[in-house]
Amino acid sequence: MFVIGNFLSALATLLDFALSAYMWVIIGRAIISWVNADPYNPIVRFLYEITEPALSRIRRVVPIFGGGLDLSPMLLILALIFLRSFLVPTLQHLASTMG
Repeated sequence: MFVIGNFLSALATLLDFALSAYMWVIIGRAIISWVNADPYNPIVRFLYEITEPALSRIRRVVPIFGGGLDLSPMLLILALIFLRSFLVPTLQHLASTMG
């Protein structure tokens, strides 16, 4: 049973890292949107390609407010924080009970 516990512990660590990294990518995308960045820059294109699928789903539900205020990055960051504070400890606790 300890093998499954170790697997869940490793999965929780990997998930925590991935969610944290994606949160920083979202923050980078938001900062890039404030400046006039070159849309053909490979880094800018990467940031847009990796974040646009999630942000566009949120934009379908939450409209852009007057003045062009887009709340979708903030809502996505809040969702990622929720997942990091709920899912990761749950997996770690489950791993500790099996190991």
